[in-house]
Amino acid sequence: MRFFVPLSIVLLTLSVSCPAWADLKPWDDYDISDSVWLVTTINVSPNMGDAYLEGLKRSWITQNEIARELGHIEDYKIYRNEPFEGEGFNFLLVVKFKDTSDLAPSKEKYKAFVKKWGRKKYAFKK
Repeated sequence: MRFFVPLSIVLLTLSVSCPAWADLKPWDDYDISDSVWLVTTINVSPNMGDAYLEGLKRSWITQNEIARELGHIEDYKIYRNEPFEGEGFNFLLVVKFKDTSDLAPSKEKYKAFVKKWGRKKYAFKK
C-alpha cells in the first residue's frame, strides 16, 4: 500500500504528459480547415425513422438543396444510427459551411433563398 500511492502519482503524471511528447505540426502532419460543420442529433420514437426521413425529404433536404445551389452551404448529409437498447440518437443531420462567415445572418442571402424557395413547386408536397 505504501508504494501504491507514489506509483499511482507517477503513472498519472506520465499519462497526462504523453500528449506533450507528440511533435505534430500544423500543415506538416495535418491540415487546418476553415470549414465549419453544424451537427444536429435527432432521437425519434421506435419504428418512426422512415416517417421522419420522409418529413426531412419534404423540408430539410429541399431547403439544403436550395442553399447548396445558391452557394450558402458546401454540403449536407444525413447519417442514420441504430442505437443500442434505445439509448442515443437515431439520426445525425450535418451541414458543412465554407467558414464561420457563412453562419452570420445576411439579408441578401435570406432574400435569395426565399425567392428560390417560392419557385420550388414540390416544396412541402406529399
